[in-house]
Amino acid sequence: MINLAQKKVAVTGGHGFLGRHVVAALQRRGAVVSVPRKSQYDLTREADVERMYSDLEPDIVIHLAAVVGGIGANRDSPGLFFFENVMLGALTLEHARRRGVEKFVGVGTICAYPKLAPVPFMERDLWNGYPEETNAPYGIAKKMMIVQSMGYREQYGLHSIVLFPVNLYGPRDNFDLHTSHVIPAMVRKFVSARENGDKEVVLWGDGSPTREFLYVEDAAEGIVLGAERYDSSDPVNLGSGVEISIRDLAEKIAKAARYEGRFVWDTSKPNGQPRRRLDVTRAKERFGFTAGTTFDRGIAATVAYYEEHRREIDSK
Repeated sequence: MINLAQKKVAVTGGHGFLGRHVVAALQRRGAVVSVPRKSQYDLTREADVERMYSDLEPDIVIHLAAVVGGIGANRDSPGLFFFENVMLGALTLEHARRRGVEKFVGVGTICAYPKLAPVPFMERDLWNGYPEETNAPYGIAKKMMIVQSMGYREQYGLHSIVLFPVNLYGPRDNFDLHTSHVIPAMVRKFVSARENGDKEVVLWGDGSPTREFLYVEDAAEGIVLGAERYDSSDPVNLGSGVEISIRDLAEKIAKAARYEGRFVWDTSKPNGQPRRRLDVTRAKERFGFTAGTTFDRGIAATVAYYEEHRREIDSK
């Protein structure tokens, strides 16, 4: 058990969607948090990684930084997503080892799981097949942290963990239709359609795939609990354990956004992985994490955030 009060914690990606909530959770525990900006440190470059550690002198590193996007972004930039995510993880973890940090927390992605993994996804199945093709380069790159964490623990005694959150959503998400994930994309489409008086909204795929989602504040709490209480390189899922089809998801978001038109499913667009639901037993057993936000409450909060900040978001 690590008491985070007064610990110097560096959070890569701490200005991002998940990172802001992780920083807030750490500050509530009294940690001294630093957030390296990409403009200061390009963590795909070893000299910048080394300089970051020298400047910040962290006791603990929580590595969230990633190059990430939805199906379209993954399909358009597979080489970039692979290279930059591999380098971000490998260099940040290597220099944590060199600096002798007390704890390294790596955060992976649900995209690392095989396309046809048995549902619910159990951590033991991470290596039993190839990920869904549209996001495989990103998923495999993030999965490399498991291998590195295990190897460094065995050879160097480095205290490192790797956590695998399911799809996140909530306030401050990315609502850009070119790079966003499914929930913020739908929120933006439905709110805009309602205000424009549109009779229909076009959605990708056929609506049949299923997904599990985790509210971002719950994910942040899970990551910080892992930092405090967990010490093994065995990967751990973070999720809600609740599965929903994309079609049913659209109905929920449309209702929350007060949109009453119809949906048109564009089946020329990819569905992505057929099903996603995690087994979340390990997180509960090993460090006491369970998701606390109901899906309806989380969706309502996400719609409310977008509506409140719509002018600022749409202008970007």
